[in-house]
Amino acid sequence: MTIDDTDDGDPGTDEYSDHDGHNGDHGGHEANERARFPTETPAVVTCGLPYANGDLHVGHLRTYIGGDTFARALRKLGQSVAFVSGSDMHGTPIAVNAWREGVSPEEFALRHHERYQETFPRFDVAFDNYGHTRTETNVELTQEFVRTLDEEGYVYDEAIEVAWDPEEGQALPDRYVEGTCPYCGAHARGDECDEGCGRHLEPGEIEAPTSVITGNPAEYRTRNHKFFRLSEFQEYLGEFIDRLEGTDNARNQPREWIEGELKDWCITRDLDWGISYPGEEELILYVWVDAPIEYVASTKEYAESADSADSTGADADAEPFDWERAWQAEGELVHVIGRDIIQHHAVFWPAMLRGVGYNEPRAVLASGFVNLDGRAFSTSRNRAVWTDDYLEEGFDADLYRYYVISGAGFQQDTDFSWDRFAERVNSELVGTLGNFVYRSLLFAHRTYEGTPEAELSADVRERIERAIEEFEESVNDYSVRAIGRAPVELAGFGNEYIQQAEPWKLVDEEPERAAQVIRDCVQLVKAVCVLGAPVMPGMAETLWTQLGESGSVHDVPLDAALDAPPETFDAPTELFERIEDDRVTELNEQLQARIEEAAAEEETDTTGAGSDPESTESGDGEPAEAEAVADPGLEPIASDRIGFEEFQDLDLRVGRVERAQGIEGSDELVRLEVDIGVETRQIVAGIKQLHDVDSLPGSKVVIVANMERAELFGVESNGMVLAAGEEADLLTTHGNALPGTTVR
Repeated sequence: MTIDDTDDGDPGTDEYSDHDGHNGDHGGHEANERARFPTETPAVVTCGLPYANGDLHVGHLRTYIGGDTFARALRKLGQSVAFVSGSDMHGTPIAVNAWREGVSPEEFALRHHERYQETFPRFDVAFDNYGHTRTETNVELTQEFVRTLDEEGYVYDEAIEVAWDPEEGQALPDRYVEGTCPYCGAHARGDECDEGCGRHLEPGEIEAPTSVITGNPAEYRTRNHKFFRLSEFQEYLGEFIDRLEGTDNARNQPREWIEGELKDWCITRDLDWGISYPGEEELILYVWVDAPIEYVASTKEYAESADSADSTGADADAEPFDWERAWQAEGELVHVIGRDIIQHHAVFWPAMLRGVGYNEPRAVLASGFVNLDGRAFSTSRNRAVWTDDYLEEGFDADLYRYYVISGAGFQQDTDFSWDRFAERVNSELVGTLGNFVYRSLLFAHRTYEGTPEAELSADVRERIERAIEEFEESVNDYSVRAIGRAPVELAGFGNEYIQQAEPWKLVDEEPERAAQVIRDCVQLVKAVCVLGAPVMPGMAETLWTQLGESGSVHDVPLDAALDAPPETFDAPTELFERIEDDRVTELNEQLQARIEEAAAEEETDTTGAGSDPESTESGDGEPAEAEAVADPGLEPIASDRIGFEEFQDLDLRVGRVERAQGIEGSDELVRLEVDIGVETRQIVAGIKQLHDVDSLPGSKVVIVANMERAELFGVESNGMVLAAGEEADLLTTHGNALPGTTVR
């Protein structure tokens, strides 16, 4: 797992950039002539299947929370949506771990599948159907896919060299063998160079093979296997990748494959666990054949359930979800995955769909990884915040959902620490959103017993309408982060509005004006509730009830944000609780104690070959971690590369700080006035505790001038100051570059 150099609590660092979608200002969805959401056709949103072989930590949840947020946002627009996924029950990781436990692979995988079924709803990840690859539906569909590919001439036999343990007399498929990557020389698994270049490896490619089971040196023997003619789809894939929507990395990463020599793909293995190749029971299909087909199977299972008629959340009398139209005709297929499985979803999977005459994916959203305190999660070293630990501490799911969605662009790595988590919760959820909602509703209840009799002002109506438009744009630009930040940004506007208007001073002297202001504020609260429902569903439902609204906030469309609130409602309760410093200290101490205990156990573990692997390797995108060989205080270079054109999109300028002032109520934030030559910008940076604020004027800094505007603690930030490391070392110039000079 790569390490992120962003700081979730510091608006002066990279995390506040948002490059979720490739559309952005370039209008990619329009250039591809795809209809904007909502469409008249059904949509399917999927999340990468987690391997059913270990417990989940909070880092695993990023794509599932992201997929859930995006599916809920689509429904807010009125889109018919099926949100589906399932557990990956097959593959050698599960077979190997089951063998080590002395249980059957099915028993082992089902145990973890059932835990995932329990965990996802506890974080309000509400799949319409969560199946697994062992269901009858998936087995039948997988064999139907393969038969069709075979009949269409896309499958052929070929004798290949496979790893073999001569002492045990058995084949060693995939992760039963380890060795050296033939491309970069790093230690690698049988199917992937997981610690080096990240390439997919075909059977027989790995060098110096060794049996994972026994530790014996392996040899290669000739066996007949089935190959998918991937090379025949090269021209199609080149066109497909150009029209694919979603995140930039989902289009850029596969180009090396598609534009190079695209090799055919071995789709069978010598294994006892999985789905058999039709008519040849001794061959088992490679896990990446049946795993994505589970998306189709899960959609079909949902369509055949009693719940599918209500796929928009708005019409209980609607027709059942049409899975065949979605997958075989004109549906909108959106895959939300981890970036380590991009090639499977942007190369192998669309070729398979094309080969059987199914619809192609409209978009792939590939997330960055979540790291812990600036370093990779380590499940073997217990260096992780487990999902059960988080919930047992009594934290609401909405807090983590907001934290992991809104902190960084979806395709960027992000970082979790208890300190940053507390800072974000306290400043943005408690200090901004919660504060505005509570003070507005409490004043309205005490003074008017609810919503005052006054018309919504034109300015506030316009601000809510703009928020609705921006929300719609965020969905169509696949900007999960912007969807997540929408309610807090609107609440920030509300805080500024009520603070400037001071209605408590107007009640006696200007009662009509006071009523007008509070009417506006209650409407803003309702809009915050509607906009916040996708990212914080629990908060939104609670707030909906506090407003005295009937039904569920999840059943109303986006434009309900402008519907008049109820005339009366009860006294509100506070939505969020502040996380105190001593609680953070306690959580950090607990985590460190677990890490030290696991490290001590690891030092005494002398089992050697065949010792337990990482306890979880989620199919949505957490690779096994590589051991650090550099200074452990430094972070590895990100594996994803960007092109020169993407770099040119950043407008980096030299600036000079003219004024600096701490923001009242925030422990971290400073308001800067920065001269960038053509104008003076107001920028908010999280550097109060790391710099002498009074000494900042006159300092040269480097800023990102074309960052989107943001509101932090009710203060607008128009740009981003660049800083390095935990000490926020401000980037500056060696010479006398003038303010406004472009950094190239």
